[in-house]
Amino acid sequence: MDEPNRDVIQGTLDMLILKTLSLEPMHGYAIARRVEQLSRDVFRVNPGSLLTALQRLERAGALDAAWRESEQGRRVRIYSLTRAGRRQLDAATADWKRRAGAVARLLSAEG
Repeated sequence: MDEPNRDVIQGTLDMLILKTLSLEPMHGYAIARRVEQLSRDVFRVNPGSLLTALQRLERAGALDAAWRESEQGRRVRIYSLTRAGRRQLDAATADWKRRAGAVARLLSAEG
């Protein structure tokens, strides 16, 4: 049996990161694990793609980031959502719902 595709849908990684960080600030590894957990293991986040997206969102002002020491004593970069990030998440969520509804209507169409 073929393995299910667990790639994040192209164009949705930023939205998934913003949603995850709307729950609480966290470091990159925790973001990836939370996306897997909340998607019930449907999505797996590629670490390289995650780092690129985090840097892009930080440059755009959607995220704040600061170095801190983890509970294990490791130095980690903690990301948190900014007000601009919240607005971006709200817009992306509305757009995603609109598109998902359109796909659902198309798939349920009978001819």
